[in-house]
Amino acid sequence: MKLLKSHFWYNKSQRNGIFLLVIIILIFQAIIFFTDFSSEGKIDMNSPEVVAFRNQIDSLKRIELEHRKPKRYPFNPNYITDYKGEQLGMSLNEIDRLLTFRKTNKFVNSKEEFQKVTKVSDTLLNKIAPYFKFPDWVVERNRNQQSSINTITSKTKKYRGNSYHNTPKHIITSTDINKASQEDFKTIYGVGEKLSERIIKYRSKLQGFSLNSQLFEVWGLKKDVAEKVLKTFKIIEKPIIKKENVNIVTFRQLLKNPYIDYELCKKIFDYRDQVAELQDIKELINIEGFPVDKYDRIVLYLVAE
Repeated sequence: MKLLKSHFWYNKSQRNGIFLLVIIILIFQAIIFFTDFSSEGKIDMNSPEVVAFRNQIDSLKRIELEHRKPKRYPFNPNYITDYKGEQLGMSLNEIDRLLTFRKTNKFVNSKEEFQKVTKVSDTLLNKIAPYFKFPDWVVERNRNQQSSINTITSKTKKYRGNSYHNTPKHIITSTDINKASQEDFKTIYGVGEKLSERIIKYRSKLQGFSLNSQLFEVWGLKKDVAEKVLKTFKIIEKPIIKKENVNIVTFRQLLKNPYIDYELCKKIFDYRDQVAELQDIKELINIEGFPVDKYDRIVLYLVAE
């Protein structure tokens, strides 16, 4: 008993010290329990600094993706594989048509023949044709054939007996470029079956010509020939184009604009997200990398409301 008592016996000053220590411990525990030590400073994710930093990161990402894109080199279109065709943007049916044609031991020797065999669109052909590389003898032969065709075409009269008779001319049904028929366009020297067909198709794609300069965008139509067309055919009645509201248009709908590709479409949507709403369609010019030279044609199909 004396042994235990010696361990629990304290004088008055010692008891006061222990009591004070207990109080101090309880005070510290209360401070730790009831005090919020978390940081009160919160980062505003919509602040100009954060938005600018985020845009810079997105820009660096786009540059890196652009660098990662495989470079395209000249190639012979006769040897396009399934993988190569898919990279070029061809559909499986278009690739199959080319492969079936090649199995007959035949070759395509011009971009026109390539389009005829594969039935690719004018847009895709314009994109990949500059990379076509045919053998030198094929290029020379095509040049000679084109020269012969031009010579034959220039002879617009037929010889009968000892005299020449003019070939009967087609009577133009309309001089309005948005109403003229394919036969009407063929009356212009230099415009044949295919070019007149392309003019009609491109006119449909644009929902009608609104500017004379749009005619020069028809693939394969030379500048001097287009100028001849515009001397006869004018924009008498401008087409009625249904404009899309740029503030609510969907990504897929915006891509239908004949002058907007995927990259520009993405830039427009990124800008729309930044400003919440475009007050004026002219704000499109503020977008970095926006093709200002195409502005007058792009806004034919867009409005800011």
